[in-house]
Amino acid sequence: MKKAKVAVLGATGMVGQQYLKLLQNHPMFTVSTITGDKSVGKRYGDAVNWIVSENIPSEFADMEVQPTKPSRVDADLVFSPLPSEVAGSAEEEFAKSGFPVMSDASAHRMEPDVPLLIAEVNLGHLSVIEEQKRSRKWDGFIVTSPNCTTVGLALVLKPLADKFGLNHVIVNTMQALSGAGFPGVPALAIHDNVIPYIENEEEKVETEVSKILGSQNKKMIAPSELAISASCHRVATLDGHFESIYLTTEKDTVITSVTEALRTFSSIPQQMKLPTAPTQPIIVRDEVDRPQPRLDRYAGSVPGMSVVVGRIRHGLDSKSLKFGIMVHNTIRGAAGGTILIAEYIVEKGMV
Repeated sequence: MKKAKVAVLGATGMVGQQYLKLLQNHPMFTVSTITGDKSVGKRYGDAVNWIVSENIPSEFADMEVQPTKPSRVDADLVFSPLPSEVAGSAEEEFAKSGFPVMSDASAHRMEPDVPLLIAEVNLGHLSVIEEQKRSRKWDGFIVTSPNCTTVGLALVLKPLADKFGLNHVIVNTMQALSGAGFPGVPALAIHDNVIPYIENEEEKVETEVSKILGSQNKKMIAPSELAISASCHRVATLDGHFESIYLTTEKDTVITSVTEALRTFSSIPQQMKLPTAPTQPIIVRDEVDRPQPRLDRYAGSVPGMSVVVGRIRHGLDSKSLKFGIMVHNTIRGAAGGTILIAEYIVEKGMV
């Protein structure tokens, strides 16, 4: 199988680095272009402050950093972990120029003709792409991935919604430092501390989950009516967002049935055996003190791509549940999740 050529925009950032780490020796993709507007013309190894693993993959170290312009990119599709303040216009230029754009930025997530995808949850929303291309007169298209906190939450809610129905969800998050990018939160602000506010985070979680679990026709995506309330906090953990969830269901629940629904959940990526698809998207731990970021952030057959759930128990009655989840925010919650979507799109001949 001939590999598709991919570009990573903003490749010197933390998520851009995670893309390169995960794309090293990928069976479907080869990185043909790396961009970074503050490092144009430099050797990538000299331009990047590499922090996501011990060493820069040798195949990327000598690549020349290109400007983030369609005319300078040679690729079949582009991954865009660009900062949101520049992603909007840049991604549109790439889509106009015929590139499929796989975006981790928030700029286009909530537009009704732009899919906001988790590969195991709502690939059917890709049906709006043709309307997106037609109405915007683009030769390419934009597909987005959710906020890193949203990914773990929506993935776990999907099998519960399908089996038991959901009325409302309350989530409290404890989010890792890497979610703030590099250099992130100042040491004197986070050491011996919890920061109980992350700008725009709560709004993103509440609106994005509703869109992901919403319905679609060929022209637009309509959000679900599920009521969601989020409170988001920054904690002194390097990687891995922990989320404490309380929800109510339409049907009575038995804990063993809830556990089975989560543990046995699989979807299209698993059926297709896509390279970045974990065998179990959701792993349930029975121990009373799991999940923990340090122990569970790399869980799964594809490290970091499984969401870990634990302490499943009833709330006030048999129509309420409470539990904790852990998601690796820069792998499943960003680069890895988006690569998985791209694998599906390429496999289906959309690129």
